[in-house]
Amino acid sequence: MDNDIYGHVNNVTYYSYFDTAVNQHLIHHGVLDIHRGDVVGFVVDSACSYFKPIAFPDALQVGVRVGRIGRSSVRYELAIFLGDDAAPSAVGHFVHVYVSRSTGQSVEVPCQVKSLLTGLMATGSA
Repeated sequence: MDNDIYGHVNNVTYYSYFDTAVNQHLIHHGVLDIHRGDVVGFVVDSACSYFKPIAFPDALQVGVRVGRIGRSSVRYELAIFLGDDAAPSAVGHFVHVYVSRSTGQSVEVPCQVKSLLTGLMATGSA
């Protein structure tokens, strides 16, 4: 389903790749329980710039870094690479706002999430 009528990955699929990369990292490190966690992240802003097409079944790598951690939000900056290419096929970002699952109200980014994501903070200018 990734490829569209033009034979390459459709633009909206890149957002799914971004979301999967971030959530997989959070789940892998035990700071996100997508089924039972009291606090979850909702995407409130996203963008993507495309440089060269990719197509299923290309082998992809997704680079993830954190541009900013706020009181209740995290800005993730991502790049999708085709195989071992040094130049990205696409770059983008999205912002998670952390909310209480039961109330839908924003809450502070959980301490364990902040601790994990500090190691992914962007340094210098992009």
